[in-house]
Amino acid sequence: MKTLEPQTRVTSKSTLDQRGLKSQLTELVKRSGADYAEIRLEDSRETALSFMGKNLENVSEAHLYGGNVRVLVNGCWGFVTFNSLDELEERVKEAVRNAKLAARLMNDKSVLAPITPVEDTVRLDLIADPRQVSLEDKISLFGGYNERILGRKGITSSAIRYFDRCTRLYYANSDGTWLDRELMDMGCGISALAVKNGITARGSTTQGGRNNFGLFRNLESEVDQAAKDALEAVDAPVVKGGTYTVICDPHLAGVFVHEAFGHLSEGDNIADDPRMQQVLKLGRKFGGDYLNIYDTGLDVGLRGYLKYDDEGVPTQRTDLIKDGVLCGRLHSRETAGRMGEQPTGNARALTYRFPPIPRMRNTCIGNGPHGKLEDLIKDVKEGVYALDSAGGQTNGELFTFTAGKAYMIRNGKIAERVRDVTIGGNVFDTLRNITGVGGDYHVRDGAGGCGKAGQMPLPVSHGSPHIRIKDVVIGGK
Repeated sequence: MKTLEPQTRVTSKSTLDQRGLKSQLTELVKRSGADYAEIRLEDSRETALSFMGKNLENVSEAHLYGGNVRVLVNGCWGFVTFNSLDELEERVKEAVRNAKLAARLMNDKSVLAPITPVEDTVRLDLIADPRQVSLEDKISLFGGYNERILGRKGITSSAIRYFDRCTRLYYANSDGTWLDRELMDMGCGISALAVKNGITARGSTTQGGRNNFGLFRNLESEVDQAAKDALEAVDAPVVKGGTYTVICDPHLAGVFVHEAFGHLSEGDNIADDPRMQQVLKLGRKFGGDYLNIYDTGLDVGLRGYLKYDDEGVPTQRTDLIKDGVLCGRLHSRETAGRMGEQPTGNARALTYRFPPIPRMRNTCIGNGPHGKLEDLIKDVKEGVYALDSAGGQTNGELFTFTAGKAYMIRNGKIAERVRDVTIGGNVFDTLRNITGVGGDYHVRDGAGGCGKAGQMPLPVSHGSPHIRIKDVVIGGK
């Protein structure tokens, strides 16, 4: 194993532990001269490591410090970042100047939905703190998983990534909100690769969360399954292309609802698009009475958990489809103001370098009445059982996803393994074609995240029970 020295990156010598910080920030936003002003101050420390094959590719410890000022003047935004509190007052003036200039040049005006100001302190409540685990022990833990994969006959290579990030956030706005928050985020992805006769296959497992380093211990059985999946896939035949009934496992169904429907539900994708306002008109029927889709920030421990969003709005459960009917969308204060609706606590920023925009948290299909996997497949004469996700893309209402692994279904039973299962279609047709929603809801967090407007990877979660979809086009041989 190659050993690397930890690399530390510090972006500022300033410290957030100073007396009167609350008074300083709240005073600056109140006398900014803007119609609305907010200041976000962030101090993050991250540990990360990765293996690629036999090599320990990266070990890093990073310290990210800085903040931003965002102001609204005559309906236009000014946004600047800073890395020292010594320059903060000048940055507020600069943001106001930028907003005034934009107001002279732009006709499009922003409106903020009103909120009730809050003052709160949020401290970490951890089951197992990753900061209490030494870097050496983390390297040993994940190095052990790496050796286990590489010791499996037939496995060609491996890829492992782990990170943990602890962030202290201070937030003040001119409406009277003051927040002092601590956040933890951590995740790992473990992959095994097999190559045979020019075919490359991958098996993987992921874990993630906000409050428990213990999730990353005792993963030997998951690691073994990842290696087994790679070895089975490399020998599996390519699926025969066609139209099938498809059963999606909770992970793939969660990816589908996040990527194909969740992004369309974000307010900035709707507020300025008259066509999408008609397509996503509240009250429109999109599926059976058993279809319920929601987004929530309330699930403690998941990577999508947030007590407040990055505009200081308390998070909540937001129903998007209830009993098959479209009933909500995901808003920042700005998109809610534009559409005359209520903020939902979905304004999020990856770091202080970005302004908050509408983003998902934990996006889910709720439990349905159709039992377990065996209940969903028992009447399927020929179909596909698709599990996990190996990537995909969306383009408006169209989507394409590749299953991480898949099996044929024959006469109500799971049959042979197949590979290269690609699922594509129109999201609204697919929602209407969901003919079964199980009662086995599950969330599996990982090490990735959501990408949008250059902000990647934002921590999110997605969950679902098993679902059954008719008339799915499967790409294959």
